[in-house]
Amino acid sequence: MTSELLSIMDVKLLTALQQDGRMTNQNLADALGMSASPCWRRVRHLEEHRFIQGYRAVLDRRKIGLGVMVFIRISIDSHSEAQARKFEQEVMQLEDVVACYSIGGDADFLLQVVARDLDSFAEFAMSVVRRLPGIKEMQSMFVLKEIKPFMSFPVKRPEAS
Repeated sequence: MTSELLSIMDVKLLTALQQDGRMTNQNLADALGMSASPCWRRVRHLEEHRFIQGYRAVLDRRKIGLGVMVFIRISIDSHSEAQARKFEQEVMQLEDVVACYSIGGDADFLLQVVARDLDSFAEFAMSVVRRLPGIKEMQSMFVLKEIKPFMSFPVKRPEAS
């Protein structure tokens, strides 16, 4: 199942579940004008085909003691497949790195990092990130204000070609 096969109802289901993943099947069905059984089958189908990869709680990072968010642009020495994989494996083990992307442009990776405060970020950056394999250059960008944090993906049906 690819995005070309998403029905209008699939789009509505995915959008509704991104807004409230704890919604009961009956409430979801009612909101979309469906019967409960077909709604349940459709959601299971979307889960089986990995459109829905899981359900999570969205936390307020500040309330759990993570007052600092930083994006770190990283360039690595070598662009060999082995070097990139080694870097990726190391980053996957770091719980303070909440997201990591391989990027194009003037850097190779973009890390999203959270920390309790500036001192703990500085310690993490200097004793952990700088020690990752193959780092040539890193640049930290501190988040001053979250204007639009990630909440959901825009789900649309592909246009006919």
